[in-house]
Amino acid sequence: MTDPGGIFRQNANADARLAAIVDSSYDAIIGKNLNSIITDWNQAAERMFGYSAEEAVGQSILMLLPEHMHNEEAEIIGRIRRGEGVGSHETTRKRKDGSLIAVSITVSPIRNNTGEIIGASQIARDISAAKESERRIRLLMREVNHRVKNQFAVILSMVRETSKRSTDPREFEEMIRARIMALSRSHDLLVTTEWAGASLFDLVQEHLKPFGHEDRISLSGPLLTLQSNAVQNLGMAFHELGTNSSKYGALASEGGHIEITWKVKTGPEAQRRFHLVWHETSAGAATARKAPERKGFGTVVLQRVAPQSLSGSSSLERSPEGVKWALEAPLEAIVVPQLGAEDGSDFKG
Repeated sequence: MTDPGGIFRQNANADARLAAIVDSSYDAIIGKNLNSIITDWNQAAERMFGYSAEEAVGQSILMLLPEHMHNEEAEIIGRIRRGEGVGSHETTRKRKDGSLIAVSITVSPIRNNTGEIIGASQIARDISAAKESERRIRLLMREVNHRVKNQFAVILSMVRETSKRSTDPREFEEMIRARIMALSRSHDLLVTTEWAGASLFDLVQEHLKPFGHEDRISLSGPLLTLQSNAVQNLGMAFHELGTNSSKYGALASEGGHIEITWKVKTGPEAQRRFHLVWHETSAGAATARKAPERKGFGTVVLQRVAPQSLSGSSSLERSPEGVKWALEAPLEAIVVPQLGAEDGSDFKG
């Protein structure tokens, strides 16, 4: 004996469950007839497109398409009429406020009890975050490509200039390795901050750490966040100064001391200028090895490469008592915009 009432209740329960699933979905689920008129509209569609169900049902789904994409809907309906589904594809839709949103949509035919196609079910997923992530990745890859090429150019210059000034293959290999490692230390600082810059204090510490004698090195100046170009070029300068000091200067003699100071001054026409001084004194200069007379790559970095790359100028003074290197440059060539501390925000260590 059949139970028509039980079957009816089962169908009603199934319909209620299906309606609950559709309404609670995080994806926009929209029903439409074969004339592209909206018949169903869930809560996710309200959140995604800004129209309430009362506003959307009975309207043409073309209100969600930018005008230049109206032909897309005609193509979709054509495929639905032939009983074909539209697989997931990325496209653009328009919100109530006129803003555009990137979506991934799938469209499937809706059939009645006799199998006749009477409309379509469309599921739309917001992929704005994914598209923005893709855009950022593309920008990052272009930036990485630019930086890698720049690093290659710097390394090639290092190799060329070092080879000019070295006759011993072992010495050449040692100097090139040390200089590339110095570039790597600057690179690591920038990677840590996702290329947002690095503090001048951290940069000095990182490049002088391999030489030891931290107790004989003092730093003083405002807290500044350096832009990537300044990190690379000042890092090269600190490496060359530290190498020279460890071989022939303050760090090679007992009682030697290095003082690194920097400040920001207001120059002509209210332009803010960055001033840095490396001053080392060698109390035991008589016991230190004598620096070679020839002009090495380090001198080229200090007198030409670093100042020119930072649109500034420098001076280098050597004497039996020590070395003094001074650099002056426009502040905007040194610091990350709007992150340069004022003169009063000093660090001393």
